[in-house]
Amino acid sequence: MSRITGCFDTLKASGRKALIPYLTAGDPDKGTTLALMHALVANGADIIELGFPFTDPTSDGPVIQRAVERALAHNTSLKDVLGIVKQFRETNTETPVVLMGYLNPVECMGYQVFCDAAVDAGVDGVLIVDMPPEESHDLKVILDETVLDSIFLVAPTTSDERAREICTQSSGYVYYVSLKGVTGAGNLDIDSVKQNLARVRANTDLPVGVGFGIKDAKSARLIAEIADAVVVGSALINRIEELESGKQYSQEALQSHIGLIREMRDAMDA
Repeated sequence: MSRITGCFDTLKASGRKALIPYLTAGDPDKGTTLALMHALVANGADIIELGFPFTDPTSDGPVIQRAVERALAHNTSLKDVLGIVKQFRETNTETPVVLMGYLNPVECMGYQVFCDAAVDAGVDGVLIVDMPPEESHDLKVILDETVLDSIFLVAPTTSDERAREICTQSSGYVYYVSLKGVTGAGNLDIDSVKQNLARVRANTDLPVGVGFGIKDAKSARLIAEIADAVVVGSALINRIEELESGKQYSQEALQSHIGLIREMRDAMDA
């Protein structure tokens, strides 16, 4: 059983939903990213999506694009990101970590090298934003030989037939994108999300997480009522944007700075 599956099973047994924050690795710097991962867990995160930076993040809005630019300014590579996960595992062996990003850095490293390094670092899942299942065969074959889960995206515009295929190829959980467009855009339509989640669940027994448009404790609570996981990205990165590169922050300071995650956790559990 993967760490991701075990996490969802434990949460389900206690009647709770997963809170999955997204970080861009290397923002504001590599050391602070590691400290933020621990702060997120302390504030109630169940799974961490760790983004590896790429020069052309086409699916991301301006908030995460700026985070990627800051990370690249510090020369944060995919190898560096794997190193951060390995350091995280020195003191946290329970919280699942999903690497999320674009295909180009993975191709440059090589599929087999990447998968071997990810397993060695303690990664639990991989979500390649610009690699649909139809084009994932070569990487998927290697992933399936490891403990790494393959996580794919389903959008509001995804047909039932294609959603079925995506769910068949997925493991760990399915990520439902609640809005058309890029990260950080638009407002949530809860009724629409609820209807589309029913379509997704008709095709899979996997947990379904919802991301895009979740900005505060209220929206997190509303999504938690209908989904298995709440994914928050831009709203958190907005807070992290205020941190200074190269400055040493205490765990208490970081936990307070990203108190949004604690607020979401409390609202989801209420």
